[in-house]
Amino acid sequence: MLRVGLLGFGYASQTFHAPLIQAVPGLELTAVSSSDPSKVHRTLGSDVKVYGDAAALIATADVDLVVIATPNLTHHALAHAALLAGRHVVVDKPFTSNADEAEELVCLAQAQDRHLSVFHNRRWDSTALTVRQLLQDQVLGPIRHARLHFDRYRPQPRVRWREAAAEGGGLWMDLGPHLLDEALRHFGRPDAIQLDLALLRPGAQIDDHFQAVLRYADGLRVTLHASNVSAVPGPRIELHGLKGSYVKRGVDQQEDSLKAGLRPQVGNLQEWGVDPDQGELVMLEGATLVRRAFPTERGAYPEYYRQIRDLLLGNGSNPVPPEEALDVMRLLDLGIASARTRCEVTFQTSADARDQRATHPAA
Repeated sequence: MLRVGLLGFGYASQTFHAPLIQAVPGLELTAVSSSDPSKVHRTLGSDVKVYGDAAALIATADVDLVVIATPNLTHHALAHAALLAGRHVVVDKPFTSNADEAEELVCLAQAQDRHLSVFHNRRWDSTALTVRQLLQDQVLGPIRHARLHFDRYRPQPRVRWREAAAEGGGLWMDLGPHLLDEALRHFGRPDAIQLDLALLRPGAQIDDHFQAVLRYADGLRVTLHASNVSAVPGPRIELHGLKGSYVKRGVDQQEDSLKAGLRPQVGNLQEWGVDPDQGELVMLEGATLVRRAFPTERGAYPEYYRQIRDLLLGNGSNPVPPEEALDVMRLLDLGIASARTRCEVTFQTSADARDQRATHPAA
């Protein structure tokens, strides 16, 4: 049994991490850091030990794995401390506040011989799994344009750290990591990124809308879009290839199920994540465009922690290697640079960016 310590008990912990950890045999959630022990015990039971702060849990809790689900700006420091304390670490997205911090953690995990992973759970969305299979089977032929959306309707800004005018907040740092990871997973590293950020809602303190375009060497264009003012959201994903197109409108239902209190059941996970919303496949057959429904794969968020368990037991690979999450951070940084200059920015590794800054200090 692998013992897990969870840092923070806000939305991400209560909705995602705690239920998914508890759904995986071989993982035991034994410790949580929170300023509200009664809330933890009401939700998880009295056997879970509560620490008043994250540092205390890292230093003294008898755990094998530390899961960091605290505000974005704290990720680097807490992951750094946990790795130095000899813990394996999972960090909620975004990995850190910037690529330099992320790269430092990648190096530290290697030096400490500890496993480090980032919770890019959307890899196990029903739509993402369906698209991955479509691309592997080359159903649409070479993809020439793709559009990925996460649209919401929240017309009134809320008082919370995610919407405050500070580093680590804003929609780009909230939903951008999901869409960038998805694009990298499906299409690989782009040659360049161009990002437009906007504050559309009266009273908004930080970006609540973005559109990014990823440019690839072979001509492929991937558009990423998210907004808090979309009462009629765009399709979750569109793929346009030389043999036809695929469109999926509805979003994966796992988050809503978890928010509603439904839980993946140990030993019966095949019933979890069913997505009744089918996509549409439009293919040229002869001289006619034929439309037909295309079934959606079942979503599988518990799979992330199942693979983490196997990794720590020496029986599997990292479900989200930190090097892959580092590429997401690089694109987040480059996107911000693009939005500031209103220009396309070429993809760079962190080393490339440092070399450029050394040669052109004003850059």
